[in-house]
Amino acid sequence: MKIKFLGTGSGQTSLNRFHSSFLISSSEHNLLVDCGDGISKAILKQNVNFNSIDSILISHFHADHFSGLPSLLTQMKLLSRKNDLTIFVHSSEKDFLEDFIFHSYLFKERITFDLKMISFDVEIEIKVSEKFCFVSKLNSHLDKYKKYDSEYKLGFTSLSFYFKDDENSVIYSGDVGSENDLYLFDQKVDWFITETTHIKKENVLELLEKSDPKEIILTHIGDDFAKPLNEFRQSLPNHIKSRIILAFDGFELNQYHSGCL
Repeated sequence: MKIKFLGTGSGQTSLNRFHSSFLISSSEHNLLVDCGDGISKAILKQNVNFNSIDSILISHFHADHFSGLPSLLTQMKLLSRKNDLTIFVHSSEKDFLEDFIFHSYLFKERITFDLKMISFDVEIEIKVSEKFCFVSKLNSHLDKYKKYDSEYKLGFTSLSFYFKDDENSVIYSGDVGSENDLYLFDQKVDWFITETTHIKKENVLELLEKSDPKEIILTHIGDDFAKPLNEFRQSLPNHIKSRIILAFDGFELNQYHSGCL
């Protein structure tokens, strides 16, 4: 398994980082996780071929995690993509996403490739390819918005993920509601990818102690938090610091090596 971080920024647009997104390459399959505003530029910046992306997975429907999808599909169309593209979306959001794509004037009859929408439910293993799968669980990131939806139009679906292939295992927190959402999965993993906007620095150390992943990768980093987060990491003893990585746009993980800053 290899993971390439295309964007490591927070919800606030930055000139230093694109919005949160990464590409998992496993078993000859490339899965793009999240595709917020600016994803097409982020992909170009990292010299990733648009047509090499086999599928897309969306963690939740905040703009910094999904709003770049129409532009990305447009780029693929303009490049005369031929190979199929699959979008994995939670069943509660499938109708909305199909409507969103339709209202972006991306009609199936006019695009050059077969666009497949596959819905899934939480706590059910989904096979991305023969040896690559994921399981999702609901977290509390969107719970604070429920009071604004008196007509029950929204699904409030924010997901955390466990990814696994025959080489590596990964937990991705997605955006969380509190530090409690860091402990939705019991599995011990090689890499724990967590956002930093909605947790405290101390929660990272607690996570390292309680879940004991080989490495924690910090992403979703706002410009105002980047410096204090780096200072915090540098202040740690070497045996702890070496297991906590501050991701940056273009940072890569693979089964053989993960470089640390």
